[in-house]
Amino acid sequence: MTFPLDHLVFTPHDVDLSRSPLAGHIDEETYVLGAFNPGMTRLPDGNLLMMVRVAEALRTPIREGHVRAIRWHDGRYHLDNWPLQLVDTADPRKFMMRGGGWKVMALTSLSWLLPVELDASGRRVEAVHYDQAIAPRASYQNYGVEDARISRVDGRYLMTTCSVSPERHSTTLYTSDDARDWQLEGIVLDHQNKDMLIFEGRIGGKFWSQTRPLGDLYFAYPPDSEWRAGPSINLASSPDALHWKPSDHPGIRPHAATVATARMGGGAQPVMTDDGWLTLWHGVEPSGVVGIYRTYWTLLDRDEPWRTVATQHQPLLEPNPALTEPLKDLMYLDNVVFTTGIVDAGDHWIVASGEADLACRITHIPKTAIAPG
Repeated sequence: MTFPLDHLVFTPHDVDLSRSPLAGHIDEETYVLGAFNPGMTRLPDGNLLMMVRVAEALRTPIREGHVRAIRWHDGRYHLDNWPLQLVDTADPRKFMMRGGGWKVMALTSLSWLLPVELDASGRRVEAVHYDQAIAPRASYQNYGVEDARISRVDGRYLMTTCSVSPERHSTTLYTSDDARDWQLEGIVLDHQNKDMLIFEGRIGGKFWSQTRPLGDLYFAYPPDSEWRAGPSINLASSPDALHWKPSDHPGIRPHAATVATARMGGGAQPVMTDDGWLTLWHGVEPSGVVGIYRTYWTLLDRDEPWRTVATQHQPLLEPNPALTEPLKDLMYLDNVVFTTGIVDAGDHWIVASGEADLACRITHIPKTAIAPG
């Protein structure tokens, strides 16, 4: 499928690391591994705000038989040194500890969030707000703050993020009245429950969200089931957006008819349409180190969001190698599009995605491309 606008609007080349929260803290050269996975919303003045994940990595992560990780602690950034014989460095985004009874990892980068203001159509950058960057500030964030998703409910902006630390891999909430000054409210979902997307409107007087708990064990469906066991997109509700109760009803589950969505997770915040709640989510087909990530759509019932009104197995968005061709010298992954934001623009949707864990992609998707029937 081709789209009226489909381009990279922000890349690692656009980040000024002299204005990074890490600048001056560590005596090592760093670079932008990726500027990607932007949460997106519309500002009160009509412009768009992307909250871009900047993964800042050491230029030389391995030195003298050790691989290093960047860690925040008590207002400063530090380097931790791990002997190479203790780790596996096959994935360029992280390294895994060898041995032990469970998976233990550390990251080769530390992520922080950079507010990037676009024009109303998402065609160009208007301003980059380094003074409003969001960086670790609590012990549960000492390996970084990742993958913002922004929803506007009752005139208030709610931003979920993934906070990473040895303590836990949690979802945290920030709130704002203007999408410029953000208040950290703390942890709202505990360990390995991420990709939290708050619906842009209340249902039955409550806040609702999609979540995606992870685990190492899933129970099998019957052999003739239409569902495939594995990570799914679950639901939760809350009276105040802080305290969340999981729904008794299942949400969006991997379908047995296709392996392309064998693993899945939430993408853009659910928005209301004439046909119900539109949710864009990612499906991952097993392949290589990380798999092939594509974006899919589902319409959910406006009053019972666990009920699917319409969906399809064909992807809405696929990775686009032509977009990243000018950045091929920076590539470390391919076959990934990871949608993280959506805004209504009349006859089309403006969709924000991370492309190849590298850059920010903006796509104009006609509303006629998403319809029941």
